[in-house]
Parts: sequence; C-alpha cells; structure tokens
Amino acid sequence: MRVDLFDFDLPQELIALRPAAPRDSARMLLAKAGEPLADKTVLDLPQLLNPGDVLVFNDTRVIPAQLEGTRGNARIGATLHKRVDLRRWQAFIRNAKRLKPNDTITFANGVTALAETRHEDGSFTLYFDGDEPVEVLLERAGRIPLPPYIAGKRSADDQDKADYQTIFAKEDGAVAAPTAALHFTDRLLEALDQRGILRETLTLHVGAGTFLPVKADDTEDHQMHSEWGRIDAATADRLNAIRQAGGRIIAVGTTSLRLLESASSADGQVRPFDGDTDIFITPGYQFNAVDGLMTNFHLPKSTLMMLVSALIGIDRMKEVYDHAVLQEYRFYSYGDSSLLLP
Repeated sequence: MRVDLFDFDLPQELIALRPAAPRDSARMLLAKAGEPLADKTVLDLPQLLNPGDVLVFNDTRVIPAQLEGTRGNARIGATLHKRVDLRRWQAFIRNAKRLKPNDTITFANGVTALAETRHEDGSFTLYFDGDEPVEVLLERAGRIPLPPYIAGKRSADDQDKADYQTIFAKEDGAVAAPTAALHFTDRLLEALDQRGILRETLTLHVGAGTFLPVKADDTEDHQMHSEWGRIDAATADRLNAIRQAGGRIIAVGTTSLRLLESASSADGQVRPFDGDTDIFITPGYQFNAVDGLMTNFHLPKSTLMMLVSALIGIDRMKEVYDHAVLQEYRFYSYGDSSLLLP
C-alpha cells in the first residue's frame, strides 16, 4: 500500500508544545460509526461509553533516556530506545560517525558507557559501566526525551518531568509517553467509576522508534521497530470476561492497542503475553481484541496513521484529520484527543 495515502498538510502552529491545563480539559473528536463527527472534550468521555466497557491503559513510565556526552573531543548524543539486559541499552546516536565499537562515551556526572556494537540502522548497543543500576545512572545523567517535533521548538524543562508522565506510570522503561493517557486526571477517573466504566493496565515500553519516519514508498517495504510488553494472565482473564459479558475493550493509546492485538487470537481471546512485539497494523488488518481507540492526532505518513486507518478506514481517517485541522485541534503528544468507535 502506498505510504503517501497517509499524508496530510499540518500547519505548524497546531503542534502543541504544552498540554492542556487541566489535562482533562483537552478537546476530543468523536468518530462513531454511522454518525457525523462530533466535537467533545475529554471530560465527556464517561457519557460516550457504556457501563461495563473497559478502558485499557499502558502503565509504562518514561525514563531520562536522553544523554549528552563526549568521546574525546567529539560531542555525542544518545537516545536510549530499547533495553537489552540489566546493563545494556540499544541507542540512537547523534554524531555517530565520530563513534566506533569499543569507544567509551563520558556522560554527565561521571556516568560512562562502552559503545559495544554498531547495528545496521546506525544505532549502538551501549554497556553502562559501574555497579549501580542503570536507572540510577540515568537519573543522574539523563533527561526526559521530548519528541523531536517539540524538542526542535523548545528545550525540556522541569515542567516536562511531570507533564510527560501519565498518572498510571509505574513500570520504568519507556523513552516516549503513551500520550493518549496524559489526558486522565483523578476527577475523570472518579467520573468513569461512577458511570461503571472499568479499567485495566498492561505494560508496553514505548521506544524512540515510534518517532522514526516511514522512508519506504510502500508499506510492504517498511521494517517495524520492536518493543517489549507484558499482559499477565489475570488481566487477560478479566478482559475476556468483560467482552463475554457484552462490554467493549477500548484501548487508550496505540501502544495499548498494539499489545492487545499482539496478545490476541483469531477468536478474540486475549492471551497472557511477555516479550517483544513488532506488529505493524495497516488497512486490511482484522482486529481481534479491540473495539475502539482513544488516541491523539498523529504524524503524517507514520505507522500510527496507518493503524488508525486500519481501524476506521482510510476515507474516514481523512475526514477526521481534515476536520481536526479545520477546527484547529492541537496535534501530537501534548495535543488533543480523539475517540474512534468503528
């Protein structure tokens, strides 16, 4: 399928550089099958779902995965994107031409790492020196890795440490936030509880590969990045019971959706899952586990645009995005939301 089918023009001023305040005041575009598009807010969510439906959140926590360092006189930037083991991370490298295998990179506050292996995509496996857990070293030397479309316009600051984490963040390991869940607040969760909307969590450690552009002209030629995720047996059982009772599974964010579909079978059952997934969802995909999606607005020609198009159809996707641009919705990680109910 041609990648340019998923392109659109976005005015730069619609890229959100800060989240709405309060978070749940963000706008939300409702796209429900057989109905006209409707402009709502995130606070309307409880009334847009049915009692017995379940929202599935990603409880990954963003780590300070952006590092600045030196190798000799050369300045080296590293963005960690996938854990290999307790001391090793795969990282995208800025100024990689000045780095070769077995070089040592010196980061801030005495943190050092060995560039062990260069991969075909230009990334490196970094081995972090010392006895302290790598998480401790990153807190000392790293910073929150804002998405490139925000980082290119302003620097990260202390406000981002809170803004770029969801209230569900618990499991360390993500280098990008599951941004659909950034809209949730305690008062919204209370309203969902009163409405009888259930919630479950899973873990998918979002990697920096989520921001990589699709460089191929055809989706068949794109190599999808992989990310580690887990759904435990008890969660899988509860989700299956909810669906059997007539409730809908609504994924909050494309990360939750990708893991749910990775863990599901053709009969719609969600299975326990623990491992890597590189699922690539494009139009024509048959959804097994998910009945709807709450998600922000995505980059043109991205794998996430393709996923949205698979869920609601390319024509409906274009209608949604044309409407969002015309009505000046705020886009991307800190932007507004949509609720897609095919």
